[in-house]
Amino acid sequence: MNCMKRIGHIIVMLLFMALGCQAQVVGPRVLNMEQVVQLAQENSLSAMTGRNTFAAQYWSYRSYRAELLPSLNLSAGLGQFNRSLVSLQDYNSGAISYRANYNMSNNATLYVSQNIPWTGGTLSLSTEMSRLDQYSPSRLTTFYIQPLYLSYMQSLWGYNRFKWDRESQPRQYEAAKREYLETMEQVSQTAISYFWGYAAARESHERTLRSFDESKRLFQAAQSRFAMGTITRDQLLQVEVSMLNDSLAVHTSTVNLRTALNRLCSYIGYQEDTPLTLTASYEIPDLELNYDDVLERALENSSFRLEQEIQSIEADRSVARAKASRGVTASVNARFGMSGAADRLGDTFTALQDQEVVGVSLGLPLVDWGLGRGRVRMAQAQAETTRGRLQQSMVDYRQDLQTQVMQFNGQKLQCEISRRAAQLAEDSYSLALQNFGSGSMTMIQLDQLKQKRDAALSTYINNVASYWNCYFGIRRATLYDWITGTDISAEFDKLF
Repeated sequence: MNCMKRIGHIIVMLLFMALGCQAQVVGPRVLNMEQVVQLAQENSLSAMTGRNTFAAQYWSYRSYRAELLPSLNLSAGLGQFNRSLVSLQDYNSGAISYRANYNMSNNATLYVSQNIPWTGGTLSLSTEMSRLDQYSPSRLTTFYIQPLYLSYMQSLWGYNRFKWDRESQPRQYEAAKREYLETMEQVSQTAISYFWGYAAARESHERTLRSFDESKRLFQAAQSRFAMGTITRDQLLQVEVSMLNDSLAVHTSTVNLRTALNRLCSYIGYQEDTPLTLTASYEIPDLELNYDDVLERALENSSFRLEQEIQSIEADRSVARAKASRGVTASVNARFGMSGAADRLGDTFTALQDQEVVGVSLGLPLVDWGLGRGRVRMAQAQAETTRGRLQQSMVDYRQDLQTQVMQFNGQKLQCEISRRAAQLAEDSYSLALQNFGSGSMTMIQLDQLKQKRDAALSTYINNVASYWNCYFGIRRATLYDWITGTDISAEFDKLF
């Protein structure tokens, strides 16, 4: 009975292990191009990096928004014990003597502060209480309280950080959204290249297998014809050499196929030994793009224009900061409230007194040897350089986009021509095989036609891959799906 139990436990463990092994294989085994793109956007390292980059900008924007909201803070100094000698100077004689200082202080402040973005100042509403215990020369306890006081700090005609953040931060967050979408489209473009790279390697491998089978049959037929004396030994050796070359090509194509598969599996998050079957469709949509429409979509949807605006704002910010630090600087501090002090805590509230503290702080560099003016000039020069660079980048951006549209519009014709050329090359090679069997075609001529057939088919597959690469490149530049006619978007709130 115990033996049967043990066997049952072993069977259960084996079942769990089998289920665990099956659970490691995630996703379908038969994939088309759209599924490969989806898996790459979910599992690739580039997609994860894009999500983390957007998350960093998201929390930066959240921090900016938090600075505009009221904050509640508590500060305290507890158990501040002080037993030391302090120097005292007599008012009349000027003599210095040392007296013992022996006390302990405790204080706490609770305050609500609010940044004012329009002026750059800070408004605070606070309450404060402190206790001082004096142990020498006599025991004395004093309480000090400020039940409520209002304070305001403001820099006059200075640099207002909140004003510039209000211009740049929302744009940076919106640009981060678009950069995330562009990253996902770049991931799609890379996945497309791996997909068609594997499709080309698989087609090449299947082609070399067929060629090797054909060369083996030709070699057997050549041996029979050589035995009958209808071909020379030199012709027989040519057929054998072609068969051996095809055998080597099979090995090379097998390695290339495994390399392409490993690269694809690694990118979409599959194990390298996962058996995959890709269904590659060579049908391409009948789509022709207009440059003006593409440019309008790109400037409206992509991060390019926002990045230009942000750089221009940052250049103006640097000039404003340099001007604010030049010449006279001034700040105002104001504080209004009530305060009281007594030997007992309850008595502090009975003798409250008004408290008004207002002051202006000035700073004026009398001799700075042109330091402030130099900083302003340097910031202005850098701002002009930035504007010139932005203008040039806009010109380059338009030209690059126009080139992409021209390449895409011409790629469909390239696919049609190369498809026809591949079909003709295949027919020509099939006819040459028949002629070789009748003796009207040499092996050298047959090998030449086979190489032309292989090159034509490779060119056709590469042109189809280039078509999709160009299409996804324009998708990334415009964040627009031109086949479905919809903007590319994401549910950003669900990324966290």
